[in-house]
Formats: sequence, structure tokens, C-alpha cells
Amino acid sequence: MLVVGAFLFPLYWLVSTSLKSPDQLFTSPPTWIPIPADFSNYSVAVFDNPLMMRALGNSLIISVGATVLTLALAAPAAYAMARLRLRWTGLLLLPFLVAQLLPAINIALPMFALFSQWGLVNTYPGLILANTVGTLPFAVIVLRPFYLTIPKELEEAAAVDGATRFQAFFRIVLPLIQPGLITVAVFAFVMAWGEFVFGLTLTTEREMQPVTVTLNSFIGLYGTQWGPLMAASTIVAIPLIVVFVVFQKYITSGLAAGSVKD
Repeated sequence: MLVVGAFLFPLYWLVSTSLKSPDQLFTSPPTWIPIPADFSNYSVAVFDNPLMMRALGNSLIISVGATVLTLALAAPAAYAMARLRLRWTGLLLLPFLVAQLLPAINIALPMFALFSQWGLVNTYPGLILANTVGTLPFAVIVLRPFYLTIPKELEEAAAVDGATRFQAFFRIVLPLIQPGLITVAVFAFVMAWGEFVFGLTLTTEREMQPVTVTLNSFIGLYGTQWGPLMAASTIVAIPLIVVFVVFQKYITSGLAAGSVKD
């Protein structure tokens, strides 16, 4: 319980601060339960703020797009790496592992130079592609063990019945790794929703910035608007909480099912 409380306390303090009036923010001793609750911060920061509403829409488009593209690329790539028994298959995993270790800023700056030439700066396709670069290695590494748990005999039986390799992949293999696909989709969405470096580097127009970058507008040179900032942060956290609550059982079973030794 102590560990759970330690992890949940920042979330409680986030919501509590978002409901405080300005005179309750810096009281000593601190106000633990804001009574009465002040919802004006939500109006100022989100609902009456067109820039924040646009940023939320941008993040939703980018996250969903990156999730779909990640699944479309990672599913066949991980399948190929699991089924093609080549001597250098293990070496193919090395670039994916290295890509997970690179700081995002090391990738974002060269990407900005390339995207500027290709006309992808300040565009949804550019931001979706950049976030997919960040989520794809993780997705391939997670999905590959799922394919290893599926007997090849199922695909061989499908081939005997006249199914092609692609038909067996889409009709037999993919439904069997549904927990893995959901797990990857959830983590890809979360990673794209919370991504900051690509959103900051690849957007020069405020109308195209994701919500993680727009949150900086509450931090000024001479102070921070703590109430609106906490209110906006609470709204940003809600989709992540909902996603994990809805897909919790799939994530748990997916991570457990994929933990096999090659």
C-alpha cells in the first residue's frame, strides 16, 4: 500500500492543485483538499483556450496515426524475424536495441534537416512518421516473441488447405497474437501522446504543436501559472489513464504471453 500510495500521490496532488483557487496554491500549511473546488482553471487552460483544444486534437491525430503505422510495419517485420531462421537474424535485432538507447534529440535534429527538404515540417504526416521511428523498434522487439509461441504446424496446415503465406498470416497468425498487438498499440499510443522532442523540433507553428509542447505556454519568464498548468496536465493525463484501465487485462496477458525464450 505504501508503494502504491507513493506512486499515486503525485497524481492526487496534480488533480488537487488544478482545483485550487489562486489564494490556496501557496498556503502554509498546504491545502490538501480544496474546498470549495475551483473549476475555473479548466476553463482558462483548456475549454476556453482554442490553442490548447487544437493541441489536444493534434496529439490525438498524431498518436492514433503513429499507432496504426507502427502496427502496420511492426507486425510483418516481427513475423519475418521470427520465421526466417537465418544465421544473421540475431544481428538484425541489434539495430532495434540500439535505436531504443539513442536520445530522441540525436534523431530529431537530422530528421528536421531531412523533413525540411521533403516539406514534412509542420505537417501531420511528418509528426506521425517521426513518432513511428521512435515506437517501431520497441514494437518489433515486443511482437517477435509472440510469433515464436505459435506453432508452425498451424501455417503448414493452412497451406495444405490452399491458403497462401499472406492469407495464413492475416487469418490465422494475427488473431492468435491479439494480446501482443493490443499491448504494442497501447504502448505506441502512450509513447506518441507523451512525446515532446519531436513535437518541439518538427513544428515551427503553434497551431501544429502537440499538447506536450503547448503546456509550456503556462510557464513564463517571470512565473508559472500553476493552476491552469495542473488543469491542462490533468486533461492530458485522462486519455492515458482510460487506455490503461480499458486494456489492462490485455496488457497484462500480452506481456506475460510474450515473455518466452528464443
